[in-house]
Amino acid sequence: MLVGREPEQEHITGLLADARAGRSAALAIYGEAGIGKSALVEFAVTAARDMTVMRGIGIESEAEIPFGALFSLLHPHLHHIEALPGPQAAALRGAFGLADTGVSDRFLIGAATLTLLAEIAGDRPVLCVVDDAQWLDRASSDALQFAARRLGADPIAMIFALRDEGERSPVQGITGLRITALGDADADRLLNARSPGLAAPVAQRVLAEAAGNPLAIIELGVDSAAPVGPLPVAGRIQEAFRTRLAALPAATRSVLAVAAADETAGLNVILRAAARIGAGAADLDAAEQARLVSFAGDEVRFRHPLVRSVAYQSTPHHQRIAVHAALAAELPGEQHADRRAWHRAAAATGPNEEIAAELERAAQRAQDRGGTMAVAAAYERAARLSTDSEGRARRIVNAARAAYDAGRPAWAARLAAEGAASTKDSRLAAEATFIRAQVEYEATSPAADAALALEAAELITGEASASMLTEAVFAARDACAHGLMMRAADRLEKLELPDDSPQVFIAQGLIGWARLLHGEPEPAVPAMRSLVGAGRAGAFDGYLERLCAAFTGLLIADDDVAGTLVDSIAADARADGALTWLTYILEVVALGNILRGEFRDAETAVAEGASLAADIGMDVQKAIFDAMAVWLAGIFGDEERCASTDRAAFHPPVTALAHWGQGLLHLAAGRAEEALERLDTVCRGPARYDVLIRAVPDHVEAAVRAGRTDLGREHLPEFDRWAEQTSRDPVLALSRRCHALLSPDDEAEEHFAAALRLSDGSRPYDEARTRLVYGEWLRRRRRRTEAATELAQARDTFDRLGATPWAARARSELGVLGGPSTSSAAAPHSRLTPQELQVVRLAAAGHSNREIAAQLFLSPRTIGHHLYRSYRKLGVSKRIELTQLEL
Repeated sequence: MLVGREPEQEHITGLLADARAGRSAALAIYGEAGIGKSALVEFAVTAARDMTVMRGIGIESEAEIPFGALFSLLHPHLHHIEALPGPQAAALRGAFGLADTGVSDRFLIGAATLTLLAEIAGDRPVLCVVDDAQWLDRASSDALQFAARRLGADPIAMIFALRDEGERSPVQGITGLRITALGDADADRLLNARSPGLAAPVAQRVLAEAAGNPLAIIELGVDSAAPVGPLPVAGRIQEAFRTRLAALPAATRSVLAVAAADETAGLNVILRAAARIGAGAADLDAAEQARLVSFAGDEVRFRHPLVRSVAYQSTPHHQRIAVHAALAAELPGEQHADRRAWHRAAAATGPNEEIAAELERAAQRAQDRGGTMAVAAAYERAARLSTDSEGRARRIVNAARAAYDAGRPAWAARLAAEGAASTKDSRLAAEATFIRAQVEYEATSPAADAALALEAAELITGEASASMLTEAVFAARDACAHGLMMRAADRLEKLELPDDSPQVFIAQGLIGWARLLHGEPEPAVPAMRSLVGAGRAGAFDGYLERLCAAFTGLLIADDDVAGTLVDSIAADARADGALTWLTYILEVVALGNILRGEFRDAETAVAEGASLAADIGMDVQKAIFDAMAVWLAGIFGDEERCASTDRAAFHPPVTALAHWGQGLLHLAAGRAEEALERLDTVCRGPARYDVLIRAVPDHVEAAVRAGRTDLGREHLPEFDRWAEQTSRDPVLALSRRCHALLSPDDEAEEHFAAALRLSDGSRPYDEARTRLVYGEWLRRRRRRTEAATELAQARDTFDRLGATPWAARARSELGVLGGPSTSSAAAPHSRLTPQELQVVRLAAAGHSNREIAAQLFLSPRTIGHHLYRSYRKLGVSKRIELTQLEL
């Protein structure tokens, strides 16, 4: 009987009803120990008798075993693994030690988990519950939460129950249901039901001390003599359990300590280990009679996790050592190697190189399976047991790297600092300093990252140093720390690299970055062009090098080549399941689409990138996508989105990109002064020579419209220098448009004509902007027919691109001329959401729902749901009809 939990039960009932109807949902039930989370889980399981119920549990002693909890949850259903896309199936097999598949992106296992759950739900709706989720190993927790956040149109409900004392749900991105204390009337009902006949003073004391916690009411009611006082509720419950445990025979407490020390050990293992410390099977009887444990097959089940915790914590330290040693002795064989290593480590009383080496091997096995959190824990413990100081430092640094990869920056920084201080090996010190640098990017600023990366690079030479200098340039660029960029460039110039090393091209290109962003395009662009050319020729294999080449293309206006390169990288990342890399790649995809005027494609990339970044906890990347969304909102005329999106203030290019978008919104709406204020901030700011140099033509137009031609001329020479060095017709066309706006009438038309001549049709938005201002210029000179032609073309292009405020401006000008202002140029896909458009395009290209799901890391049924909605919006009924639409 659940007393006083009717609202929570109703919430769970609704969750299950949604799942049965094909609407996936996830719920995190959280609250203090004993508040009733597990009881609600049992209610959900009982209510889901018509569903496939999958049960998992977090086990405190298994937190260092990567994917242990996930394997326990999924192993009855692993026959479905054959239906998964190849990379996902391989990642899951590798995570579970079923195959030697190499290291995968840790979030790919989350995508595989989602797909597997969707396969299981193909038979009937699924309820997946995970109790004590606060004790999940990090690898399992990441995978399950990733899957939960990306649920779609599948008949799946997921429930996480976890202990937490705070007000905010500890599982981000998932609906939280905080369980609070019972009210007075419900608490009294529960006590009377479970402990009838208590004397009034005793009942009042129990209710007062239990403070509405159901388990406390039950346990303190059973043992009304238990000590009560100024302890937190969980402490009072523990004291009640401790009192009951203390009343048991010593041998019973010993065998319970063994069971508590390894929650996955079967009864046979527990009894063999217990025999080594003088206890046996008969000694469990007293614990069972006291209702502290129960048995299910070969499993010993504690009544509540707090019983297990108290049974272990109340065991004297010397006896715990004996317990762990006994368990290690009873876990022979390779299949128990990791657990045995951890038990031996827990039994160690001082440094022991043999045990340290065994733990290091456990770390390497965890690394192979992608369990970075377990890698960090194993390496750190191995370091503490090391007998050699350099071996200790090496293991500490390895632990730091794994902690950083696991998303635990504070832990990584502490370990890296310790490693750097305890080694005389310059390469090890450099790696430790480099880890600290990477932590600093988000913890402090990109500039702090660049400074430490430079410090690390100065400790070593060769390609390893070049990699660190690459980080320094990237981070300094993000911080607009031009001095640090120039220092990194100077060191790259002096670095001796093998002539046949691809790193030579990267170094040259990054030196070009530093020169360009320092305002020196003449020496920069040729070096950068060689890097782009090397990328186009296939000189690089790694994601970082290829992405560097693609982004360099955007910096020098080689947009088409950059687009081809980055599309290829994105396809490889999707095929490999490299989700972390994909978020960085989508940033460059989106930016390239923005610069080419392919706004719907940009919107799709931004939406996918923002979703992925949020789902895997990449906050800086999420801020970058948010800034791009502001820019697009300016194009689409979304005033609310343009004004409300948060930005990362420590990342100047991100902030400037958002300001640029807001300036575009004001400019299109005729608010020239406001536009000029925003755009002047961009063109005068520290990122002005970055991609943001392309805001100069907008600044010129805003200045002219505001009657400030003096300001309009201020930044144009720098844009002209850059445009001339790039020698790309589309940017040269923008230069001529700017000069047209700033020139007297007898010169302006020549510039307009040159701008249109240089516009080769590859940048429809920029060309339409030129036609718009040219049409306005023609109208003011009463050349009505010519003006109408230019304005109508501009209007139609803006309509097709979804640039609503610009289309409205063109219509307004046409209205002044007295001609028709309407058009039918809006593309059919304008009615689709970004994700629907992405799905429809892939379907039109001939991909099946399963193939699309694998590319987008969603379930096939969710893809089908998007297609169904898209068909209705597009007015089609068959997949083949999609190929006939302009998408």
